[in-house]
Amino acid sequence: MPLLVTGTVGIDTVETPLKRVDDILGGSAFHFAIAASLVAPVRLVAAVGEDFPPDLKKFFDGSPIDTTGLEIRRGSKTFRWHGKYFDDMNQRESIRTDLNVIAETPPPIPDGFRDSEYVFLANTHPDVQRGFIEQIRKPKLIVMDTMDLWINIAREELIRTLGHVHGVVMNDSETRLLTNLRDIIPSARAILEFGPQFVVVKRGEHGATLVTRDELVALPAYPTTTVVDPTGAGDSFAGGMMAYLASVNRTDTAALKAAMAHGACIASICIEDFSSFALKRG
Repeated sequence: MPLLVTGTVGIDTVETPLKRVDDILGGSAFHFAIAASLVAPVRLVAAVGEDFPPDLKKFFDGSPIDTTGLEIRRGSKTFRWHGKYFDDMNQRESIRTDLNVIAETPPPIPDGFRDSEYVFLANTHPDVQRGFIEQIRKPKLIVMDTMDLWINIAREELIRTLGHVHGVVMNDSETRLLTNLRDIIPSARAILEFGPQFVVVKRGEHGATLVTRDELVALPAYPTTTVVDPTGAGDSFAGGMMAYLASVNRTDTAALKAAMAHGACIASICIEDFSSFALKRG
């Protein structure tokens, strides 16, 4: 089934205890699309500036990612992020974030993409996410991501958007922040009251937890011995999860469990190199 992702494609500078890498591809939609493309074809909707290097766009070559919806906007600059990870790789500092094109009007979803049945709204402003939802004709499954920024500055808009999706993927600190509850399970159940049918709580090296109104499932992270760059791990997890659901064309709890396992495996590959180079190698 057609799988659509909307979100950011950007240029990253990443520093880890191992080394620093400048001007590599990043962004929520980028990491999701590369991960998902290992399992299913992907339709990508995002905007970059006219400064976006053609060599970086070649990264998508040879993969089942339809970049018809990747707008190269004249007069604009590409989203950029510079982050630094500390010794344990679990903590990082955002040194600089230049929103650039993602602070402008979002790109439209191409007419040929509006029949997508599986839709993932990668991290961006919740009003923008709701605007994308309105452009999809008959979605079977819409899942969204978010972050602490929107919880802090656009909480009501976020809660409104949660009422228009089937599922949400969040990390444990975000669920606590949104609900003001300390424990993960009660906070996830509180989020269900906003409208989604399920919540997937990402817990980093501790795996992920699925919470529905009737079930609770905890999955461990897939072990890896090499952690080079954790950037994009959560988006890669979501990409693997959504691609599995689209490939089997099922959204029941059993399918969600299997999808989370696929996502965990793919995320474990993503962190073995910078950007999504490890996933690109397959």
